[in-house]
Amino acid sequence: MTQIFGRKGVHTQLKAKQFLVDYSLLTLGTALVAIGTYFFKFPNQFSTGGVTGIAVILSSIFPAISSSLFASVINVLFLFLGFLFLNRGFGVRTIYCSLLFSGMLAGLEWLVPLSGTLTDEKLLELFFGVILPALGSAILFNTQGSTGGTDILAMILKKFTSLDIGMALLYADVLIAASTLVLIDVETGLFSVLGLVLKSVLVDSVIESLNRKKSFILVTTCPKEVCDYITNTLHRSATFWKGEGAYTHQDKWVILTALSRVQAVALRRHLKSVDPHAFMLITNSSEIFGKGFLRA
Repeated sequence: MTQIFGRKGVHTQLKAKQFLVDYSLLTLGTALVAIGTYFFKFPNQFSTGGVTGIAVILSSIFPAISSSLFASVINVLFLFLGFLFLNRGFGVRTIYCSLLFSGMLAGLEWLVPLSGTLTDEKLLELFFGVILPALGSAILFNTQGSTGGTDILAMILKKFTSLDIGMALLYADVLIAASTLVLIDVETGLFSVLGLVLKSVLVDSVIESLNRKKSFILVTTCPKEVCDYITNTLHRSATFWKGEGAYTHQDKWVILTALSRVQAVALRRHLKSVDPHAFMLITNSSEIFGKGFLRA
């Protein structure tokens, strides 16, 4: 009985630790999006799609109301629609990040009111206005969260229509960015379109980089030493099976495992000392599902 409760206690501690890690990452990602948006997007009126892009355009039409306020109101409106149409399918993490994002924008506007841009270098500010939100969005997507907004609209459309949601949102973002050419000015419009392109490339690249792991296929004559090192030192698992060399007809063992980049370097060094003639096939992968990696 003590052992059962002990296991439950360990399991609870692990869940609590994972909860803290996940929500710390969600908070960090949301903060990066909010900082990049407030300090660089809004002052320059960069509209790269989504809720913040709509907020920039509305603020240019109604200059008495700030972009931060428009973004907060639109986010809350989308949250209401999410509660109305999505019910249980509406993610708790999305609600948390959406409310946190709106609160951060309002807090930044109160703590650090801006009367203009931080610098006179518009291109430099575009890079920061794209890189920080892209990095934040990648962290959020990687932790199964989002700042709400048009993501909630995508969930609703996916539930009730057969539209290609990804393409529909992309077209909407292009339309929002391009509209700044007419509603604000040509220079800002061109910067906004450029920012949208950079954002699309950066988010995918950062997500892939965050998830990048190494998958190994090893052919060795020392399976015990290699597997012991993987399981006992690197604390990973592996699968191995017996094979035969096509040329030498000697017995070989094929080992399959997946490791982080740091663990991959350690395994390569160990193999060099244990079996210098081992054959290694190492590939980068950003989609490894299973215990210790991504959740399917």
